[in-house]
Amino acid sequence: MNYSTLVQAIKDYTENEEATFVSQIGTFIEFAELRILREADLNVARKYATSTLTAGDTYLSLPTDVAIIRSMQIIVSNVRTYLQQKDTSFINEYIGDRTTTGTPRYYAHQDHDTASVVPAPGSDTTIELSYTYIPAGLSASTTTTWIGDNAPQALLYGCLLEASMFMKSEAADVQGYEARYGQALQALLVQEDMRNRTDEYRDRSIKIGDK
Repeated sequence: MNYSTLVQAIKDYTENEEATFVSQIGTFIEFAELRILREADLNVARKYATSTLTAGDTYLSLPTDVAIIRSMQIIVSNVRTYLQQKDTSFINEYIGDRTTTGTPRYYAHQDHDTASVVPAPGSDTTIELSYTYIPAGLSASTTTTWIGDNAPQALLYGCLLEASMFMKSEAADVQGYEARYGQALQALLVQEDMRNRTDEYRDRSIKIGDK
């Protein structure tokens, strides 16, 4: 479902083309897409970034589009080692002297844009970050997205839910769209779970009988 198709569907379902309502359709779409991304762990919202942690430096600048850090690992001589996430209070107690160097073991959110990694490496060290980000949403300039193409039902019902609340619709209408959105979202979650956890080699749907 592309942008123009979705906009028209929202108008058709709500039977509303009043100017103020139409001007808010972009907001309905934005809120619905963000809700889906926050409630479903979608592969399309996963990203990886590699950078260098400078020798003696415990602070790592995060990519500007990081929403959630999924994991962090250092790469030394092609060997990957995952760091354990801790709270900043643990980091401060674990290593009071930030000039101490060694093999990094832990990381924590220092602030929105920075992670703290301890101990600081003794030499420049490659670090790979796996994280969740918010992909660009549907708009007049971004006419197609993964959600629009692969989860049109969840997107449409999410938009209609936002639209019905904007129009102050009857509670039954709001509840109906919430239920339909929930069903569509559950179907999307099942699909993503199958994508991540099964393949024909491990779990064939057609069983071969004994000869």
